[in-house]
Amino acid sequence: MRDRPAAGTWEPEPAARWEDAFLSGNGRHGAMVTGDPRDDRVIVTHHTLLRPNGSEHARPPELAHRLAALQDRLLAGDTAAAEDFTDGRELSWVQPFHPAFQLRLRRPPTEQDGYRRSVDFTSGVVTAGCGEWRSSVFVSRADDVIVQRVTAPGPELCLGLDHRLPGAPLDLAVGQGAALTAEGALLTLSARYPDSERGYTGVSVVAVDGGRTALSPEGACIRDAESVLLLTRVRRHTGEPDAPAEGEALRALLTAWGGDPYDALLDRHLALHRTAYLRAGLSLDADDAERALPGSALLTRPTSPALLERLFAAGRYHLLSSSGMLPPRLTGLWTGDWNTAWSGAFTADANLPLQTASAVAAALPEVTEAQAALIHRQLDHWRENARAIFGARGVVAPCHTDGESGHSHHFQREYPLHLWTAGADWLLTPLVHHDETSGRRDPRTAAALAEVARFYEDFLTRTDRDGRLVVVPSYSPENRPANASWGTVDAAMDLSAARHALLTAADYHPEAAARLRALADRLPPHRINADGALAEWARPGLEDSYDHRHLSHLYGVWPLDEINPYDTPDLAAAAREALRRRGAENDSAHGHLHQALVAARLGDRARVAHALGQVLAGDYFHASLMSAHYPHRDVYNADAAHALPAVVVEALVRSTPGRLVLLPALPAGCPGGRLHGIRTRFGAEVDLTWSPGHARAVVRPTRSCRVDLRTSAGARPLDLVAGEDCVLDLGPQQPQHFPPPMEGTPWHHTSSAGSPPR
Repeated sequence: MRDRPAAGTWEPEPAARWEDAFLSGNGRHGAMVTGDPRDDRVIVTHHTLLRPNGSEHARPPELAHRLAALQDRLLAGDTAAAEDFTDGRELSWVQPFHPAFQLRLRRPPTEQDGYRRSVDFTSGVVTAGCGEWRSSVFVSRADDVIVQRVTAPGPELCLGLDHRLPGAPLDLAVGQGAALTAEGALLTLSARYPDSERGYTGVSVVAVDGGRTALSPEGACIRDAESVLLLTRVRRHTGEPDAPAEGEALRALLTAWGGDPYDALLDRHLALHRTAYLRAGLSLDADDAERALPGSALLTRPTSPALLERLFAAGRYHLLSSSGMLPPRLTGLWTGDWNTAWSGAFTADANLPLQTASAVAAALPEVTEAQAALIHRQLDHWRENARAIFGARGVVAPCHTDGESGHSHHFQREYPLHLWTAGADWLLTPLVHHDETSGRRDPRTAAALAEVARFYEDFLTRTDRDGRLVVVPSYSPENRPANASWGTVDAAMDLSAARHALLTAADYHPEAAARLRALADRLPPHRINADGALAEWARPGLEDSYDHRHLSHLYGVWPLDEINPYDTPDLAAAAREALRRRGAENDSAHGHLHQALVAARLGDRARVAHALGQVLAGDYFHASLMSAHYPHRDVYNADAAHALPAVVVEALVRSTPGRLVLLPALPAGCPGGRLHGIRTRFGAEVDLTWSPGHARAVVRPTRSCRVDLRTSAGARPLDLVAGEDCVLDLGPQQPQHFPPPMEGTPWHHTSSAGSPPR
């Protein structure tokens, strides 16, 4: 094993495009740093910055009175019946996410010999430097402020807040201010949206060490200073802003802890960011020369273990940095353009769940808590969706949300997303997994699960001729049967979600368990089609459409445990055939990585490697190591960046409350390495080391239990005692069979008493 890799990336040139800017964030504020010594630009973002477009007032369509008629038509074979299940309104996207402004720092032209721009994932600090000039930027997780220090700024440094970013509305009402202070200067920018009382204000406090500060048309100019410290925040508001109060709050940070304010702010930030980031990590047997390459050069070597190693680190860093008050958007927490694709929304029918897929196992509870915050603040809107569209109690989650409105109102003929009822189960599943990992049940999760079950109790009223319940209307995002329209009957995803939601609610609520389990038992089973594949619609007669980017019908494989090679081998074989037949459609990055996640659950290492290879070789990553939605870096999008760590974890360590699977789908391109800090759903931490000739796992349980251990050697019971390390020497690793045998070659484990859990 080579030395542990440095957790960061670097470039030998400033970012010429905003997409290549290095990123920092604290889950509220974001910073995109270009690092140009002549015209350094830090683009400031905030999760709350949404441009009003009318959708903030939209409510779900009042369709409940027409539901029975729609169900009758669909059950009678009218395959297009759902196309007019709408109130006739035009499609309205959620409010678009946008950047606030850029903080610009201009200097006279200078030589750039020895230039280097880097980001340290362990600290969240973005640095750039050449000669004596150096800029360092981070976004404090402790004090919610963007911090930038410039040393050796040169004979003149001119500062200003500039809203002129691509796509900024021409009629955006912008006012700017600048004032000298005892420390240096105070800069403000206030913007109000067209035809709205809503706006936002940015404030930067400039503290100058030495030199002279004067006001200028763009803000302030500083001459002959030794260093400059800038503290920046942006706030959304209605009515007039209170910029002076914000300025005073920022100025107070300069002296709050004594000593050097930059060092004090950084120390407070590191206590939160570094602690979270270092809980888990991946090291592969990579070449040290390749590890030393800049990210843009490493991206040209798609088969290099050093690339996968760095993208894993970058993915965890960006996921943590974009999660706080909310989970990551389609663009994470960042954008340099007001025209964000798909409004920069939270999209629940694949994108958001894929992005947050590693949070529980890879030890980032901050991400899970951010997702919980999104859910719990919207439950009133989810209740209104259930009532208005389905005439039901309980909750129905929307497919798209801007983080504020949770109302479901997205209707297009080919995207009747208001028919989708599985979203609440998918969004709540990571919260359930977090509870399993921690051993403590969050009462908020329990309450939400009860509401999802309540919806299904009201909604699941129609039956087929055999007395089985029917999910009608039903929708498999974002596909349609080859011989029917999009809104239809008994989509496999809806069946899996309904069954899982009812059974999970029963586990959390014993007083209702018998009733809920009985309802779940009446749902129809999955169907295997004539091709031997798991059908996307269980309803007989509905034909599969294989070439599609979504894998909604394999929801029972991932993220659920409903279908797996150990308990349901026949269904797992059918799922594997469905995966084999699935196309890539438009090569969306999320489609490839979704395939990889499902393949890992099924033990298909070849398909995991293939799907990963499509992304690594498809030019999906910018020099920032943030990703794109399509090949050739088309459409800035966080799906691939944030989902990739989940694929690696699932291929190496897999757990349920009663099972541990080690190396289920090790890709051939990862012959040796170490994965540490992985959390299991039975309350243990796992460190795994492997090489072509040997594998070793250390399991550190926090509670005593017996689990089913699965390796390439077969299956054995494993008894774990809280506080005692369990060391597993696994021997040479071979691809696991499908399904794996129950018996195999010997393996050995030892326990080490007294080692504290980590």
